[in-house]
Amino acid sequence: MKSEEIIAKLPYTKPFLFVDEIVAITENGVEGSFFLDEKLDFYQGHFKDHPMTPGVILIEIMAQIGLVCLGIFLVDDAFSKNSVIGLTSAEVEFLKPVHPNEKVTVISEKIYFRFGKLKCKVRMLNQNGEEVCGGTIAGMLT
Repeated sequence: MKSEEIIAKLPYTKPFLFVDEIVAITENGVEGSFFLDEKLDFYQGHFKDHPMTPGVILIEIMAQIGLVCLGIFLVDDAFSKNSVIGLTSAEVEFLKPVHPNEKVTVISEKIYFRFGKLKCKVRMLNQNGEEVCGGTIAGMLT
């Protein structure tokens, strides 16, 4: 399955689609990126005069790229409009702030995928290659 096909199958649209590209994907992991444009709504009120990306948005970016894109790839043709994806757990440590107009890269490694549950070790890098957050994220695909 091509990267464009995976992105097209994501159950999100702008302004809640946080995947610009998938750089690499295999049965063991995925790498993708997203550019955090300063015009995104959440920057308007999150730390006035010094906006930064909310942690929940960083988790969502990691989940969309590192869990959902990988899950769609793993189930391939079994994924359809009737498929349901749900986040079941996230344990993330935040190390550095992410500011507007930064491109972030998500690297995800599959820990396991069984009985519809996918668990991954996920980390996010800023455009300087520094890790800004990381942890484990799990979800169900039915």
